[in-house]
Amino acid sequence: MLPVLTPDEMREVDATAPEPVAVLVERAGAATARAALQLLRDRTGGVYGRRVVVVAGPGNNGADGRSAARRLAGRGAAVAVVAPGDEVPDGADLLVDAAYGTGLSRRYAPAAARAVAVLAVDIPSGLSGRTGTPVDGSTPLQADATVTFAAWKPGLLLGDGPDHAGEVALAGIGLDTLAGSRAGAWLVTDGDVADLVAPRPREAHKWQTALQVVAGSPGMTGAPWMVARAAMRAGAGYVRLGIPGTDPIAAGLPPGELVGRALPADPAGWPAAVLDGIDRVQALVVGPGLGSAGRGADGATGAATPVAALLTGAPATPAVVDADGLNALGDADAVARVVAARRAPTVLTPHAGEYARLFGGPPGDDRLAAVRHAADRTGAVVLLKGSTTVVAAPGGRVLLAASGSSRLATAGTGDVLAGVIGALLARGVAAPEAAALGAHVHGRAAGLGFAEGLVATDLPDLVATWLSRHAGGS
Repeated sequence: MLPVLTPDEMREVDATAPEPVAVLVERAGAATARAALQLLRDRTGGVYGRRVVVVAGPGNNGADGRSAARRLAGRGAAVAVVAPGDEVPDGADLLVDAAYGTGLSRRYAPAAARAVAVLAVDIPSGLSGRTGTPVDGSTPLQADATVTFAAWKPGLLLGDGPDHAGEVALAGIGLDTLAGSRAGAWLVTDGDVADLVAPRPREAHKWQTALQVVAGSPGMTGAPWMVARAAMRAGAGYVRLGIPGTDPIAAGLPPGELVGRALPADPAGWPAAVLDGIDRVQALVVGPGLGSAGRGADGATGAATPVAALLTGAPATPAVVDADGLNALGDADAVARVVAARRAPTVLTPHAGEYARLFGGPPGDDRLAAVRHAADRTGAVVLLKGSTTVVAAPGGRVLLAASGSSRLATAGTGDVLAGVIGALLARGVAAPEAAALGAHVHGRAAGLGFAEGLVATDLPDLVATWLSRHAGGS
């Protein structure tokens, strides 16, 4: 995992670095020059005589840019250094944005200029390094690439950051150990899947990674099928599927590996049926497509609902609560009471609207703070869905998965995600990592599918394909 530091945390790292600032600036300048040279070669075919404009501000970000300018001039580029707000000549082969980086606290509107390519230093100036939103109405440049130092910044991953930063390169400048010791947030990578998802042992059997899924309701049988199939494709050895009020096979779910079980329609009865034999499974997913079946007989929500009864009746079983499962639990206080009655971890997977209902307001721009608040308030691991998914555990540790894309903006993909996370829990992955790795795999799998027209039922097979290439022991 790669460290993610807020601007304030990065300043603390800089302040405690064993080397002088001047040394760090030269290292950052060298890394910027390398990125600039590569961008020039990719876009123009060469470096010598190419026109480079460096917009260098008054702080360390500007100093990084001026250091890079000297190095580029030494490689034969025609370099001009201008201050923020100065006129920038059109027609440059490369514009290096070293105006303010993460240090901006007021509105910034860069002079309009056309260049073949734009390289941002640390973060496109005008974006908040904490949230990725424009600072006070700033208009950040659209970068083709960004070189950032020592650690990722949240603003590169959230808000408008991914759209403005282009391809991001993380450059070491000798602060890796300090950054890692200070980081409270981490970005998941492909390598983490290989490291944390263990292969099945030679003597494995199906019950060692078994999963119970409670999802769907009469007329809502698509969701349980997608959850269960995704779980199987993500490595669950056995999936036991129950739908309140409906026999899964009679409802039209195709015969196959899934073990379907009809559950009573009575809200007071189906939790007991699920709990019969719950000790044989390693994890539980509850919620997708449940509709009103997860609520009390009178439609009530809270700690007295069937979903709550199921969770508290299986206190030692790690659980994922998604969609209608979240709706059934009610507000954050009710969730906290249910979670407190359990020993095993509980993973909540809200999107922004569900977050607003649970916690009384939208997550806002600072999604790291919002998810940390949610985890601390409920005692659960909270996954806030988005193109960059943010996962927090109680105590403040945050994991981010940035593999998401608009390909996943289609009905049912959240059901698939719940199944993948459930399978990873059943395979023994710790809850925060299971949530974050599940989101990462989910996004990577989508990347293997159709650029247009991808649907949720495409995803389980793509999950299996991606995991077969990247999971541990593959």
